[in-house]
Amino acid sequence: MTESELKFRLKQFALRIIELVDDMPYSTSSKALANQIMRSGTSPYANYCAACIAKSDKDFINKLKMVEEELDETSHWIELIGESGIKSVDGLSPLRNENIELLKIIVASIVTTKKKILSNEISKI
Repeated sequence: MTESELKFRLKQFALRIIELVDDMPYSTSSKALANQIMRSGTSPYANYCAACIAKSDKDFINKLKMVEEELDETSHWIELIGESGIKSVDGLSPLRNENIELLKIIVASIVTTKKKILSNEISKI
């Protein structure tokens, strides 16, 4: 997957999170969960854009780790929103699946970049 394709997917994911939040009923609990998922679900896009202009491979990994953490957190909020009955679990399934796929892609990118760093360090020996 190219950088621009991943940016696009993360942006679309963020837009789907915004749509989810706007569609949630108003209550004290849904407002609290909406605030949490709005932050964690939209930040991976911005953090990935920052990673794309990283100063080094180590900086790139650090920024990708932030994307990973936010996507992981978002999965927990999706789970709570579904299991609390605020939104249907079935209705959240496509969003949850995309969250998992994006998380796998980010983790794979982190692993690949770590291997690249290690390879570069070994070649200097």
